[in-house]
Amino acid sequence: MAADSQVVRQVDRQVPRWRDLAPFLQPRPFRWRAADRRLARCLSIDDLERAARRRVPTAVWDYVYGGSDGEHAMRRNRTAFDSVELRPTAFGQAGEPEVRTSILGRPAAAPIVLAPTGYTRLSHHTGERAVAAAAAAAGLPYTLSTYATTSITDVAGAAPQGRNWFQVYLMKDRAVTLDHITEAASQGYEALMLTIDTTVTGMKRKDKLNGFAIPPQLSLRTFADMTRHPGWVANILTTEPLRFATFPEGSHYGRWGMSNELREQAIRPSDIGWLKEHWNGPVVVKGVLSVADAVACADAGADALVLSNHGGRQLDRAPVPLELLPAVVDAVGDRTEVYVDSGVRSGGDIAAALGLGARGVVIGRPYLYGLMVGGQQGVDATLTLLVEELRRAMCLLGTPDIAAIGPEHVRLRSA
Repeated sequence: MAADSQVVRQVDRQVPRWRDLAPFLQPRPFRWRAADRRLARCLSIDDLERAARRRVPTAVWDYVYGGSDGEHAMRRNRTAFDSVELRPTAFGQAGEPEVRTSILGRPAAAPIVLAPTGYTRLSHHTGERAVAAAAAAAGLPYTLSTYATTSITDVAGAAPQGRNWFQVYLMKDRAVTLDHITEAASQGYEALMLTIDTTVTGMKRKDKLNGFAIPPQLSLRTFADMTRHPGWVANILTTEPLRFATFPEGSHYGRWGMSNELREQAIRPSDIGWLKEHWNGPVVVKGVLSVADAVACADAGADALVLSNHGGRQLDRAPVPLELLPAVVDAVGDRTEVYVDSGVRSGGDIAAALGLGARGVVIGRPYLYGLMVGGQQGVDATLTLLVEELRRAMCLLGTPDIAAIGPEHVRLRSA
């Protein structure tokens, strides 16, 4: 028997036949549009980031990607998400987890809100219109910035069925803010998002060196770099002029150098109440970075909070929102919804935020990367990627729906 067990049966061989090989040699369909080819190679936000970096001039990239001062807060945001350990429950797995949820009391296709971003048409000439349309198609809220390059009315026209929110930078001249919210109300906007962490603009050193402004104040180096992106330049020059389109044309409120002087620099909880007196809808407060401020916002009637350090673009070395999340959720209870931003780049990150108590996440840079790579189609791809990653993470975690993701599924390893 021992000798027999060492005998290896001779394998019969044959000449390969094409019909046997053909199934393994199918080429991918050729994509005729360059944007299709670029997006087909992007399987993560990291891939989109790398592709986006090649699509725009350095000054634009530095504005979107960069943080303030030494960029410590920006790096710490990602370190916190990278430290997360997701803990699966093997016997609760569901093949098709339900990612739908509610945001401000209305159904949403996923626990994702698109953040306000200024100067969006610098990322792609279709700008805010493309982002709003993509968000509407995905069933997610989109927040238009006070410093948008497309008007409140034009964005509403681009996404008439969308859940459009308007971000408020409270101005010292409250008549300007009232004009904004009056127009937003007339165009069917759903919510206001009061940003409280930008009484002055953070110092972004690369922007200063690049002469980044609208209109640009270009150095020779910045100008030379722009010539390496002729398609971007052509799109900017042949479409409507860049300006802060939520303000009247020619208004001094659109001047880059004066924005600090014009914004309210002494925001108080009573300002939340003032907004609620003039706005018939939810008010979200973004930029909360302490338990005390979260409680004060809830006491003042805020319908939702966004724990945010502005993606590391304002106060450098600010607290990391993800790390603050459990304490804030515990302090405010069910009096107000709590969202988190700053560093979210994957479905796993979204699952981590949900497990630590967030109702959802707010994203900015990821959708701008998609916009750079492929306009509205790129934003569509970004949102699809994040939702698919979240669904896959939930399947592997053993959580059949959003409500099932709890603190037992998440551990911050650095804690």
